[in-house]
Amino acid sequence: MNQENDVALVKHLAKQGVDDKMVMGHPASLFVLFFTEMWERFSYYGMRALLTVFLITELAKGGWGWDNEKAMNLYAWYTGLVYLTPLIGGMIADKLTGYRKAILIGALIMTLGHASMAFEHISGNFFYIGLVLMILGNGMFKPNISSMVGQLYPNNSTKKDAGYTIFYMGINSGAFLGMLLCGYIGEKVGWHYGFGLAGVFMFFGMIQFYFAQKIFGIIGEKPNTVHTPTEHVEPEEDEAPKNVVRDRLVVVAVLMIASIFFFFAFEQAGGSMTIFAKDYTQRVLTGGAGETFKWVDAALTIFPIIIVTYVLFKLSQQIFSKYPMTVIATAISFAIIWVLGIWKVNREFSLDQTEVTVSWFQILNSFFIITLASSFSKLWEKVWNPSGPVKFAFGLILVAVGFLALAYGSMTIPQGAKTASVSMIWLILAYFFHTTGELCLSPVGLSYVSKLSPKKFAGLLFGLWFTASAIANFIAGKTGSYIDKITEAYSMTVFFLIIAALPIAVALLLLLFNGKLKKMMHGIH
Repeated sequence: MNQENDVALVKHLAKQGVDDKMVMGHPASLFVLFFTEMWERFSYYGMRALLTVFLITELAKGGWGWDNEKAMNLYAWYTGLVYLTPLIGGMIADKLTGYRKAILIGALIMTLGHASMAFEHISGNFFYIGLVLMILGNGMFKPNISSMVGQLYPNNSTKKDAGYTIFYMGINSGAFLGMLLCGYIGEKVGWHYGFGLAGVFMFFGMIQFYFAQKIFGIIGEKPNTVHTPTEHVEPEEDEAPKNVVRDRLVVVAVLMIASIFFFFAFEQAGGSMTIFAKDYTQRVLTGGAGETFKWVDAALTIFPIIIVTYVLFKLSQQIFSKYPMTVIATAISFAIIWVLGIWKVNREFSLDQTEVTVSWFQILNSFFIITLASSFSKLWEKVWNPSGPVKFAFGLILVAVGFLALAYGSMTIPQGAKTASVSMIWLILAYFFHTTGELCLSPVGLSYVSKLSPKKFAGLLFGLWFTASAIANFIAGKTGSYIDKITEAYSMTVFFLIIAALPIAVALLLLLFNGKLKKMMHGIH
């Protein structure tokens, strides 16, 4: 059914006081959240792309010269805490500030965090202060914007999964551009410039959201300013029997636990896979290979910017008359992105030798998301829409396949080797499989948390979802800290096989208990 003619959706939006203008078949307000989250993810992933490689790069090249184990331990604590604070931020929004104010507070704190990290070359204390501010700001921002997406759709809407997938495309557009530009500028120009650039776009994301708040109606207001519960909570959720609520929450818990095993593997991207890219992958390209890479990199730089610029154009057609400052702020940020993108491409073509940055490999995940997200959205909506547990199982299997590819590609690395020159193809394949797995699990997980959770606890439960990610990130970092020890005692192949084994085991359990879990969802699909 075309979204413009979806009567249930239109009624739902009217009940919430949400602007009913549509963009590409979904509420225009979804795309305001899309761009807000896009710039926040630009800032987070732009900085994360630099974090590990900055810490382990030699002092002579501006890094801190840490060993892999020490860098991975800091990475574990940082990424773990980044995903733990949303539990507190969700509760603050539910009880005190409302979602909208929490998002703005979080965005401001993160902007200050990036600004602090930009002065790391003056004093290392600025670096640590920046990390703390990033952790606190993310806690206020992350769970609450996801909660607002879920409230734009009726609970049983067939479009909700598609809406979350589009939102997830916004997440990855920002992540892609952040890793691409902050990573490149940080490694090729100066680390502090990369850290500072991430904060510039966090600021723009905050400004464009601030000026568009009225588009959300009563969604995200302070809890005590919402007129009556029936104006924003659907009746069937208030009337659900306690045993139904309990069963649904059990399913949410199962999916959260399963997500830990997925993200434990997936989040190796900023840790052990970054080390693998820096020390064990052939990154210096000459001749035809170098020229080919320049053209591929140019396409990867320009085409995604074209895609998100088109999305902004479509949104501006619908909301410019009412929310001009939102469109103007986002347009300015896109003008900066275009200038940086063209500068980067021109700079690379002027060089005789191509050295692929360590952070470049991390953009592959987001690029594959941008190119494949709409296909997965249509798959779930029109072709095949299995239960959440089945989608999760496929996600877990696919992330494991990515590590099996790395394990195979690592077979030529001698035991205990500190460096090697493995082909780039294995990392590219790994990121491809990781991305397809992510599309089966992450946006679906956000959607199921929204559909299965009582709305009065939405912020808290999204916080718990990110708490599961916190546990996964902490374990991922700690596991990555053992890469040297396992490689010395066994091999790099064994290290990657260990990571692949756990997601496969959990996937088999989900498939085994799929029937029981479907019954416990009591009609939610």
